[in-house]
Amino acid sequence: MNKLLNLVGSRLVEYGRLIRLDKPIGIWLLLWPTLWALWIAGNGHPREDILWIFIAGVVVMRSAGCAVNDYADRNIDPHVTRTRDRPLAAKRIRGREAIAVYLLLSLTALALIWPLNWLTRYYAIAGAGLALAYPFMKRITSLPQAWLGMAFSWSIPMAFAALTNSVPEVAWWLFACALLWTVVYDTMYAMADRADDLRAGVRSTATLFGDWDRWILGILQLLIIMGLLEVGASLNFGWRYQTGLLAGAGCFVWQQILIRRRSAPDCFKAFVQSHYFGLCVFLGLVMEYFYGRS
Repeated sequence: MNKLLNLVGSRLVEYGRLIRLDKPIGIWLLLWPTLWALWIAGNGHPREDILWIFIAGVVVMRSAGCAVNDYADRNIDPHVTRTRDRPLAAKRIRGREAIAVYLLLSLTALALIWPLNWLTRYYAIAGAGLALAYPFMKRITSLPQAWLGMAFSWSIPMAFAALTNSVPEVAWWLFACALLWTVVYDTMYAMADRADDLRAGVRSTATLFGDWDRWILGILQLLIIMGLLEVGASLNFGWRYQTGLLAGAGCFVWQQILIRRRSAPDCFKAFVQSHYFGLCVFLGLVMEYFYGRS
């Protein structure tokens, strides 16, 4: 019995590593745009049941995405320093196990979203397609980060659909900002792996941008701030929201300082710290609704 329990326990540990439960940064990066949308769509007071459904959905879908991503990259990850010890790359689990984990998590996500309205379900199905296709984009385009941006930002129209049964223009402005933000931080992530990716023939914005990477990221960061200012203006937000954006701009400046030498550890550090930008924007929203509209 002890041997069986140890075997089961070791498999569960490997499954946890497969879906990156030990590295929650992806959950935070997916969560913050979701919370932006829920707070705006809910006028500062999103329905509690929908809030918890979306939070659970973020965790489940990010985990499912990790499983299918590692399955797609099972022959690439062993050649990349940072990923060669992942359970599938190191052959501690089999491909069919990763697929089983992905299917189980996808069914869980479907069960979470099913009580919501039909519009939300339609968007959820489209979002699932985006997430499933992403791992294969790096084989056919040098802009897989843009596809990831669509997948990671898709919770925004879903949140508006769930709370208002519509997806207004402001939702798409927010979607565009979140998409560009994903391109920025995932490019920094790819910059940490650029040497390995070039050897393995993996395509990314980091290899596409080359020596122009910092300049292009800086322009995208500026566009994100401008887009979020437009969102605030359309909703008549005041200085509290703008203070959150100012703090977020400070995060962007710090990231530019970190990546200035393009060293792999510093680029990865910049990526890991990206979620502070999302936090700053969210805190600005909370302050705006709690104090600015009381």
